[in-house]
Amino acid sequence: MSFLRVLCLIMLLGTGLLRPANAHEVNPAYLELAEGEPGVFEVLWKQPLKDGRRLRLAPVFPSGCESGEKRLKAAGTAVIERWEITCPLTDGEIRIEGLDRTLTDVFVQINRAGEPPISAVLRPTEAVFDLGTSRNAAPLLAYFRIGVEHIIFGFDHLLFVLGLCLVVRPRQLLATITAFTVAHSITLALSTLAGITLPGPPVEAVIALSIILLGREALALQAGREALTGRVPWLIAFGFGLIHGFGFAGALSEIGLPENQEVWALLLFNLGVEAGQLVFVAFIIAIAGGLWMLMQRAQQACRTLAAYFIGVAGTAWLIERVVSFPTV
Repeated sequence: MSFLRVLCLIMLLGTGLLRPANAHEVNPAYLELAEGEPGVFEVLWKQPLKDGRRLRLAPVFPSGCESGEKRLKAAGTAVIERWEITCPLTDGEIRIEGLDRTLTDVFVQINRAGEPPISAVLRPTEAVFDLGTSRNAAPLLAYFRIGVEHIIFGFDHLLFVLGLCLVVRPRQLLATITAFTVAHSITLALSTLAGITLPGPPVEAVIALSIILLGREALALQAGREALTGRVPWLIAFGFGLIHGFGFAGALSEIGLPENQEVWALLLFNLGVEAGQLVFVAFIIAIAGGLWMLMQRAQQACRTLAAYFIGVAGTAWLIERVVSFPTV
């Protein structure tokens, strides 16, 4: 395949697939109701911003509930509202208006004085919480689902994994992916449990740089030159995995972890990330096997195309993220 054809295909792919990619592709909303005085609940309503815009979502409480004045606050990629409502919340329904027009989940938690928390996850197809239904314990399995969706729709992370598949020898792939997994698990835990964080924009920029590096390494290997990643792939994967872990932490930072079950929720979220990652690696291996059998002459061209695309995507995201750095 000529360079011109490769370039044309890259442009077509870039036009169709490139778009702003963040580590927070899947951001659930969060509704918490904490009872202070009997029948008086402090409402915390946290909803994500999509492309800088507020989603048209609003919690609706049973008739007869009296609402106090709302206090609005912007917090990074979310908008937080606080107010009080006066009603027992023992029957009726809580629904999220507008949820059926989104792809967003809503975590709901009700903390009644002297009683165990009641929790649920509302989805676009099930936007109503029946207060008469006995639901106990935080919906931990929902964190597994959030983890799977986060990696599947986190295109920058997927491109990094694709880059590893291109530059790592088959016998080294398992150890390299494992190193990446261990690294981002460490920083994800430190961020969510110990509160150790890094500023979001620089983290996103370094993630984009990691993608550019792997694209460059893939092209070097195909040109017959020795690449750093080829010598110590696990070290490169571990180093950048630490940064990607801070990116993964963004999906949890907007909703937090359920009280007294933080470790289990974090574990399930991480297992969800790994499940999605393994599915993607299996998909790449299956595609590679199909190309080996059906398109042996086109293998090199496809690898070159993938390497260029990874580099172009990483460069585009790097420019976008650096330009969006907050000004002092």
